[in-house]
Amino acid sequence: MAVITISRQMGSMGCEVAEEIARCLGYRVVWREVINEAASRAGVPDVALATIDELDLLGMRPSPEDIEAYHRAVRDIMHEINQQDNVVIVGRAGQVILREEDNVLHVRIVAPFDLRVLRIAERHHISMELARRQVKISDQSRTRYLKRFYNVHLDDLDLYDLLVSTAHMGAKAAAWIVCRAVEMRQKSQ
Repeated sequence: MAVITISRQMGSMGCEVAEEIARCLGYRVVWREVINEAASRAGVPDVALATIDELDLLGMRPSPEDIEAYHRAVRDIMHEINQQDNVVIVGRAGQVILREEDNVLHVRIVAPFDLRVLRIAERHHISMELARRQVKISDQSRTRYLKRFYNVHLDDLDLYDLLVSTAHMGAKAAAWIVCRAVEMRQKSQ
């Protein structure tokens, strides 16, 4: 298994799960590096900022041409990463861009809305109301992003090989499930 993509909801502990998977399997995690490299290749740093700013706090509005150049660069980088071994890609539409690749396991990390709100409030020491708004905006932003740029729905189960809920388990237990899936997939190939 060369690549694992992790799609996650804000507050689902998806990043923590990705780190645990990488530790368990000896993989490396790729996340925001994709954004930075794509922006650099395309020569559009404002698109990178707009992409990171999922809550739209900066109000950046890159041109359609810059956005297309950036997304072309992201797709190229994802396919280059796919040629490497032992990589966990967090976000960046990896489940869509690499969906036709045989050597990729696509994982979605989820949790109930109220639990995600509680986790964000505790992690960032903010009110539950502010956390609720952040999680809602993040969910909407991620859904719009995949619909706009890839014409897919984020919750389309056909995009994933494995769906893991962290409702009743921590990052280590969720990562263990993914690591076992990787092992079983390798044995069956």
